[in-house]
Amino acid sequence: MMAKNPSRLISAGALLARRLCTAASATEPEEVAAQAASRSMKQPRLYRRLSALGATGGSAADTLNEYVNEGKVVTKRELTTCIKELRKYHKFQHALEIMEWMENRKIFFTYADYASRLDLLSKTKGLAAAEDYFNNLSPSAKTRATYGSLLNCYCKENMEEKALALFQEMDGMNFASTYLAYNNIMSLFIRLGKPEKVPPLVDEMKKRSISPDTFTYNIWMQSYARLNDIDGAERVLEELTRENKDKLNWTTYSNLAVVYVKARLFEKAKLTLKKLEEEMGSHDRRAYHFLLNLYAGTNDLNEVNRVWNSLKSAFPKTINMSYLIMLKALVNLNDVDGFDICFEEWKSSCSSFDVRIANIAISAFLGWGMIKDAESTLHEAVKRSSGPFFTALDLFMAHYLKDRKIDMALRYMEEAASEVKNNEWQPAPKRVTAFLKYFEEEKDVEGAEKFCKILKNFGGLDSNAYQLLLQIYVAAGRTAPDAEEDEGR
Repeated sequence: MMAKNPSRLISAGALLARRLCTAASATEPEEVAAQAASRSMKQPRLYRRLSALGATGGSAADTLNEYVNEGKVVTKRELTTCIKELRKYHKFQHALEIMEWMENRKIFFTYADYASRLDLLSKTKGLAAAEDYFNNLSPSAKTRATYGSLLNCYCKENMEEKALALFQEMDGMNFASTYLAYNNIMSLFIRLGKPEKVPPLVDEMKKRSISPDTFTYNIWMQSYARLNDIDGAERVLEELTRENKDKLNWTTYSNLAVVYVKARLFEKAKLTLKKLEEEMGSHDRRAYHFLLNLYAGTNDLNEVNRVWNSLKSAFPKTINMSYLIMLKALVNLNDVDGFDICFEEWKSSCSSFDVRIANIAISAFLGWGMIKDAESTLHEAVKRSSGPFFTALDLFMAHYLKDRKIDMALRYMEEAASEVKNNEWQPAPKRVTAFLKYFEEEKDVEGAEKFCKILKNFGGLDSNAYQLLLQIYVAAGRTAPDAEEDEGR
């Protein structure tokens, strides 16, 4: 068992071995790898080189230059396709590097290209870089597409004032007369916790004869759900069915099912999920994932198992994400035996050991009091993946804190501290507070001081933690050391 290791919870040798010998990294989504492999023979040679940069290193510009120097021709259409694919799999930096290479070569940009470049800048270099790029565009390039891209950036960053000001500016130029602009603003209001502002925007769209799309109806339905207005959500579906049935798809039913599940109207939820199944295609993996999650929400284990078997029949290669969602569903249904079978099946068949799934298993096993299974899972994760393991270690900390086994909790904290580099992880404030509250209740100054020494590996104490530390000294009737020394200043 890991906990009985006399030196470290994860040996240095094991850590070194996992870094040198990991066959496949879980940081690259396993679905991407599977899809890439199945398409590899169909894809142009250039894209295969560019998509491999995440594993091989290097820049897109160097790859393109090397490709051209080999005497191969690169077309604008091919580059645009590569950018689209890289964006699809969140490889934004490499997509941006292609666009920069195109600009340096004076390759003609369409208005859509300018909009794409602006969005990529926001994702890779921040909103300020995107704003500078927009401001430096020529007047002719400031079109509905580039304005819309900047509006999307503001909305994604929840910058309400800037988003609304830009929307008004766009409206004055007749650039806001599409469902895309309205969808952005409505999504912003949902994220900001202002769902009551969504229905008036839908009414405004109707007055201006702006046709909604499927997403508009879905976000409108969500707004009523956030307002606990189930009748309102049902009216949206009725209107969609009556007036725009061609825009109704399985996502609409999934949104309504979420409303019913949250309201614990399980029979209505199940009827809606049956309609979802009628609308979905047999090879839509996302739809199966929603079904698993929502049937679990209705506490129906039989339906979860039925959908899981259907998914595996439709997709003989079952990806990590599917297992992750199924295992979460089984945890929510408290199906220990089913979870164990599914987890063992995944371990024996996976091509990439996804640490996220290991974390779900560790959390479940700890919750069920199956400590040896949790420790065994962490050991196997260390051997078969490259991590990171901070979430797993934190799960053990929380478990032992709850059981008031402070020595074990501290050992897992020490292990996390020994692994952290460049401030890549810090214990959550609630975890720090839980440790310090324990020491205060036990009047354990020595334990608190040991804990604070460990915390220095994460950058020291914040003001709240320091105040809690002072309370420990007071509770124990001890004098606190110099404040600046303890804060590591």
